[in-house]
Amino acid sequence: MTFANVGTLGVKPGARDQVVAILTRASTELADAGCLLYEVGINDDSPDTVFVVELWESAEAHQASLQLESVRAAIAEAMPLLSGEMGGWRFDVVGSPLRG
Repeated sequence: MTFANVGTLGVKPGARDQVVAILTRASTELADAGCLLYEVGINDDSPDTVFVVELWESAEAHQASLQLESVRAAIAEAMPLLSGEMGGWRFDVVGSPLRG
């Protein structure tokens, strides 16, 4: 079942663009690991927040991706730039009018 992870990452003042750059680096490994969609966004009304929307083949695929060296390196690089404020939702997708 498709798994969604929709979240917010609080970033330290002035660090938003650096975090976005880290999270938007091209990665074929994510697709190979079962990532169907990985979108990073911003909202100027929330300058210290980065928004991330992920769709995965399964919750297990998402969890396994956290062991990839490239993912672990990106997390390590981004961590000092984060404020520690995180939010979001995780859920199993039950359908879509865009997919069969």
